[in-house]
Amino acid sequence: MAVHEGFRTTAGGLRDCFPLRLYQKAKRLGVWDPAAFDFAQDRRDWQGLDELQRETVLSLTSLFVAGEEAVTLDLLPLVMAIARDGRIEEELYLTTFLFEEGKHTELFSRFLYDVAGGPTDLDRFHVPSYRKLFYEELPAAMERLLTDSSAEALARASVTYNMIVEGVLAETGYHSYHESLAANNLMPGLCDALVEIKRDESRHIAYGVYLLSRLVAEDATVWEVIEARMQELFPHALGVVTETFDRYEDGITPFGLEMSTFTEFATAQFGKRYDRIARARGKTFEEIDQEAGE
Repeated sequence: MAVHEGFRTTAGGLRDCFPLRLYQKAKRLGVWDPAAFDFAQDRRDWQGLDELQRETVLSLTSLFVAGEEAVTLDLLPLVMAIARDGRIEEELYLTTFLFEEGKHTELFSRFLYDVAGGPTDLDRFHVPSYRKLFYEELPAAMERLLTDSSAEALARASVTYNMIVEGVLAETGYHSYHESLAANNLMPGLCDALVEIKRDESRHIAYGVYLLSRLVAEDATVWEVIEARMQELFPHALGVVTETFDRYEDGITPFGLEMSTFTEFATAQFGKRYDRIARARGKTFEEIDQEAGE
């Protein structure tokens, strides 16, 4: 039977570190309500769209809503693994992480029901690379943490979740989708919501970079696991983009979204984080913690 040998809060208190600062940010910035956004103009905009434009909105939104549901379903093993390791400050932040993923799921589900009439066949937009990542790789990597919380397992899970699913697909998708809708003066309610979602996702990705950097600083050989996992999954992430855009002439959607915009933004963001984690080899915890907040 598992027993506790002591508690941080009675043996010196919580430690000031990057995850605890993320927790403080989440309390201030992550308390928006998905039910509070006004979709009245979004409904009017939807009525004015042609068939291809509606299919485009449904296609992109289907990737977002299923992705948010997937990460909500699959996050708990990471929380449990971090808790078993006694990292209370990281666990505190991860409680807000799960709360926010749930809100993202609620937001897109509400948009589809209130604006688009509640379509039920949206998995038809889930291209092969998307299914590979969200139907197979994500749940498998996260479920492994239920029985294996080794540095290797944590690294594989965090790369899958934070670097690929969030750092490549979610961040890129939300950025480009928001820019396109705003440029076309469409869906103001959804645009406002995307601002909040992007802010949440930036904290999630920052934690992932911190976690992976910490693992590498503690054991430099973990970098090889991270690098291999990134190289394994990054082509699938780009595949989601290319396979989704294959249905559009010249790779441009009716709203002006271009495939190159997605791939270039994703590659640039991925490269920055890749380099930052690689530099964690040989660094101390204090250096990792300081750099995470920069």
